[in-house]
Amino acid sequence: MAFSEIAYEVTDHVATVTLKRPERLNAFTFTMRGELIEAFDLADADDDVRAVVVTGAGRAFCAGADLGGGGGTFARRDQTSDGETSKGETSDGETVDGVPRDGGGTVALRIARSLKPVIGAINGPAVGVGVTMTLPMDVRLASETARFGFVFARRGIVTEAASSWFLPRIVGIAQAMEWAATGRVFPAAEALEGRLVSRVYPADELLPAAYALAREIADNTSAVSVAAVRRLMWSGLSAASPWEAHAADSRLMAELGGAPDSVEGVTAFMEKRPAAFPMKVSQDLPPGVPSWPDDPYRV
Repeated sequence: MAFSEIAYEVTDHVATVTLKRPERLNAFTFTMRGELIEAFDLADADDDVRAVVVTGAGRAFCAGADLGGGGGTFARRDQTSDGETSKGETSDGETVDGVPRDGGGTVALRIARSLKPVIGAINGPAVGVGVTMTLPMDVRLASETARFGFVFARRGIVTEAASSWFLPRIVGIAQAMEWAATGRVFPAAEALEGRLVSRVYPADELLPAAYALAREIADNTSAVSVAAVRRLMWSGLSAASPWEAHAADSRLMAELGGAPDSVEGVTAFMEKRPAAFPMKVSQDLPPGVPSWPDDPYRV
């Protein structure tokens, strides 16, 4: 698949999505938005892909929305003076409650729906949508050179990409509000202390660490199990009680407990050999896997 603002490749069961506008510090555009959504569609449809690594080309991960449009960058297109399409946060032809959907949010929600685990390898500055798009990723690893900033209040707008839902659940409300209210840019060490990222590495060790984690998943686990667990974990963040989780767990244990992957997993363990799981996400995902996040606007 030919893309213009990202790169997509699959090697050893791992898809790598690289934000690729290094001359603009990989600033987010409407084109990049569409290509990212398409890349995650490709990864989900490809049974050879067991995990996804997302990183940036050059010295940045993503410097946020492309501000080349000047002061009107974040204006609704029907409010701009020149009628030009926004390069940044709005999407084309899609509305929610009668207003254009936030473009970063369409990417974040597509990543949230991923059936493959997603690892962010944050190699440099990740600011604005550059950091909020990473929140629905399952694991965020950072280079020592990475910098983070929820800078929206300093631009006169609000947190986007559904980050008002994701960020407090990841780091807690107090830390989320400190970063969002100040809008300051902070180093990788603070991101680690605040639990925004799991680990920090020297720059040359970041991608090897991300691929090692992806390979551990690909080499040792059932793709169907991982997809089911991912949906259970994320959807469980908004469950009303543990009983909802218990019901979902019970349903999937009943559906998968006698399935071929379970038989193979137990047999391989008993025979002291690596498992060769036969089930495929594209065709064997059980009906009990939660549909998450639900889209109340889909008809």
